[in-house]
Amino acid sequence: MRVVFMGTPDFAVGALESIIQAGHDVAAVVTQPDKPKGRGKGMQMTPVKACAVLHEIPVFQPVKVKESDAVEQLRKYGADVFVVAAFGQILSQEILTMPKYGCVNIHASLLPKYRGAAPIQWAIINGERTTGVTIMQMDRGIDTGDMLMKDEVPISARETADSLHDKLAQTGARLIVEALAKIEKGEITPVRQNEEESCYAKMLHKSMSRIDWQQDAVGLDCLIRGLISWPGASCVYRGKMLKIWEEEVACADEKTAETVAEESKNGQTSAPPNDAEPGTIVRVEKDSFYVQTGEGILKITAVQPEGKKHMAVRDFLLGYPMKAGEKLE
Repeated sequence: MRVVFMGTPDFAVGALESIIQAGHDVAAVVTQPDKPKGRGKGMQMTPVKACAVLHEIPVFQPVKVKESDAVEQLRKYGADVFVVAAFGQILSQEILTMPKYGCVNIHASLLPKYRGAAPIQWAIINGERTTGVTIMQMDRGIDTGDMLMKDEVPISARETADSLHDKLAQTGARLIVEALAKIEKGEITPVRQNEEESCYAKMLHKSMSRIDWQQDAVGLDCLIRGLISWPGASCVYRGKMLKIWEEEVACADEKTAETVAEESKNGQTSAPPNDAEPGTIVRVEKDSFYVQTGEGILKITAVQPEGKKHMAVRDFLLGYPMKAGEKLE
């Protein structure tokens, strides 16, 4: 088929590569305009544009794809289908109905769950054990179109938004090629979404990054893993921001006085977890520290101090010797 591919970030690159490798005629790639990045504010191509340039595919970067001149440009490509993957702009009805087979979207959830901008992160934050990819026929709603194909992807116990992103990108890249073949042969029966099962994955905001230690350990574990890349999950330690990179829910077993004394000899410190307020450091080891939450304890193993790089807690403690009883705000 003759395809116009519309996408912007890393998530979409694998799908574009798969479509090219499958032998489809990619007439053009439509992506967001280049943006300045870094201290020098040099213009940087989107990941999808970089892929298109590598394959010598024409690139179109409209500021607003719904404007009349952009619509006319899309029409000139004479595509059979528009494949959309995290493009970042809303398509008009005129664009949605332009190609023979319409616009087909690669969405990173099992619709109708997690419609919207951040389905990968919210699946982690909400403690889901399964998610997946849906190939969807686009309509004017936000991820409300008929479902064409689905594939499930399990979420492991220590999954982060980053690792899940990569799994779903690979699944989407495979599934879109299967879907295009079936669409061309007329072998797909669209399935309407059940509105009663729908939920919305709202956009992430920086305000979500502050850790509320009053929450339970399991919920905070999911939150930290879900926000890992952006905006991250942070707290305040000794007046400066401290981002939490790696942690796990720990057992909150009571310790006897003899155990505490023995740990002290080995360079460890402890405090009775049941008496501690949320946010209190209840134990410090050579390569980790433990924080009391509203319910349960988190074991922290990697952090990023304000103005510094991501590091293991073992290295962090060399410059910031912690003591049990200190508070994380």
